[in-house]
Amino acid sequence: MKLQKGDKKLIRAWAFYDWANSAYALVISSAIFPIFFEKVTNVNGNDKLHFLGFTFRNTELYSYGLSFSFLVVAFLSPILSSLADYSGDKKKFMRFYTYLGAFSTMMLFFFKNPETVWLGLTFSILASIGFWGSLVFYNAFLPEIAHEHQQDKVSAIGFAYGYVGSVLLMIFNLTMILHPEWYGITDGTLPARISFLSVGIWWIVFSQYTFHVLPDNIYDVKPPKRKGYLFKGFLELKSVFYELIHYERLKKFLASFFLYSFAAQTIFYVAGLFGSKELGLPSGKLIMTILVIQIVGIFGALGFSRISKFIGNIKALQIILFIWIGITVGAIFLNKNNPNVAVHFYILAGFVGLVMGSIQALSRSTYSKMIPEDTKQHATYFSFYDFSEKIAIVLGTFSFGALEAITGSMKMAIMLMSIIFFLSIIILQLIRNKK
Repeated sequence: MKLQKGDKKLIRAWAFYDWANSAYALVISSAIFPIFFEKVTNVNGNDKLHFLGFTFRNTELYSYGLSFSFLVVAFLSPILSSLADYSGDKKKFMRFYTYLGAFSTMMLFFFKNPETVWLGLTFSILASIGFWGSLVFYNAFLPEIAHEHQQDKVSAIGFAYGYVGSVLLMIFNLTMILHPEWYGITDGTLPARISFLSVGIWWIVFSQYTFHVLPDNIYDVKPPKRKGYLFKGFLELKSVFYELIHYERLKKFLASFFLYSFAAQTIFYVAGLFGSKELGLPSGKLIMTILVIQIVGIFGALGFSRISKFIGNIKALQIILFIWIGITVGAIFLNKNNPNVAVHFYILAGFVGLVMGSIQALSRSTYSKMIPEDTKQHATYFSFYDFSEKIAIVLGTFSFGALEAITGSMKMAIMLMSIIFFLSIIILQLIRNKK
């Protein structure tokens, strides 16, 4: 039986994909893998790596690898999403990216020292492409499975599911990393590598419920003939682009979204590296901190979705961005020689958790509401949303790595993020009083 838009089972199945894939976002993107990468590529205090004939600092190389993966997603997604809309089969593309990401994540098990850094970079890039590529099509289902008045709440529920699921797997991985003797493990790198393997398995297993319930072709689009398939996809992309540039509110929102994604996503990706390298905090405490961020993120996503009901999405986003500015200013003044630096870092991390989930959930639902109601090209519209985000992350992570290389410190890059947040608030103000 075909489930109707707004059906609780359909919404639950959609949100459950966040449960499946958010373990990647926690373990690979922010908590264990970045810290693991920094530790295993730093031999006796030497953080220099030779790669493709060049010499990089380890964290710099990691930032460039992330940038490259987002660049690939940014340029592939609009093309593939237009093909998905033209063929009516978003779920097939979503499934492909899911399996690419999950199997690449499992391959990180074989990365264990500087000699295998090529393997760690290659599969972390492929895993990132899989994760972010699948989200293009996942996000595009939102206006198709939930009515407009439901979308803020449904988007927040998705992130809440993701935070809960990732925390559960993270707790298991954390016990293995902090107490390997409980599992009879003596190899120092094995606990982290097993955690990479577990994320891939978790992602594949729990995504099956989503793939089983989500509709294949919600608008009953007739399958196209093979001839001209790619060409028709490009025409679809072109038509949506020309529609989008005539929607002033969408253009302004995307401009602001681009800027605050540049800053927020970059901070999220390098938070662990900042705590480890700039502040000298131990790995165990950093991983626990990021775990707390996930837990606080549940309340942040759900809390701001309720706040937006009373003050509107744009004003709620502006409040979130002012909190982000406070976080960046606080991070600039952190000093590893301060005996209370760990406590101050944990407080800032708590605020990051509060605003990270909320800014992602509200951004997704706000954009979904701004898309023309009569369109059937949701994947193509959301590909421009994701294109903006990925290019922002490319420039953000690249800028962060470049500024660290130039100045020898991460704090100059954080100062840049503070300025970017302020500019995004100004742009949002231009659409704040619009209905």
